Amino acid sequence: METSFFNIVSLVSTCLLFVSSSESLLPTTPFLGIHPQEEIYFKSEVIKCKDGSKSFTRDRLNDGFCDCIDGTDEPGTSACPASKFYCRNVGNTPQVLFSSRVNDHFCDCCDGSDEYDHGINCPNTCFKDGNTLQKNDNNLVRPHLVSVDAREASGRMSLEDLIQKLKELKIVVVGEVVLFSCVMAFLLFRRRIKSGRRRRRHR
Repeated sequence: METSFFNIVSLVSTCLLFVSSSESLLPTTPFLGIHPQEEIYFKSEVIKCKDGSKSFTRDRLNDGFCDCIDGTDEPGTSACPASKFYCRNVGNTPQVLFSSRVNDHFCDCCDGSDEYDHGINCPNTCFKDGNTLQKNDNNLVRPHLVSVDAREASGRMSLEDLIQKLKELKIVVVGEVVLFSCVMAFLLFRRRIKSGRRRRRHR
């Protein structure tokens, strides 16, 4: 009986560890990955998906679950394959990445903002790599928003989608296994308690 109790405790702690580890992958600020000019769009309590398909509440912004097909609600996580992550890269050129490159243990943004789960240390190299202003035809122009180039878009799109689907599948499978283990341990615990009561009655 004591052994089954300790098994229950260990399984519950595993469940809590799984939940806490998934929460650690969430951005520290809900506006991470969003272009500064678009932040006002996300400040209302109820936000519409940009494709108009549905709406979501602000607490579901960057919560690690894909609510909008177009990825409007997850600009700062890798939950939606269609979403894009905006690197501010202060001191260098801003950049837009596929969301599947967020927390992939590879530093894509020179400010390191795409790797916030602490799985890898990304030092801020924005000021080291380039100047805030660039010269073009003897005129100073501010850095433009650089999207993923055509070569990356064509070569990496299917690979990015595949990686994202595998990540989502892994999370679902692990979650189901943990949940199933918790349920089975609980049922086993209840069964042992009932059998213990029956033995006491027969005595």
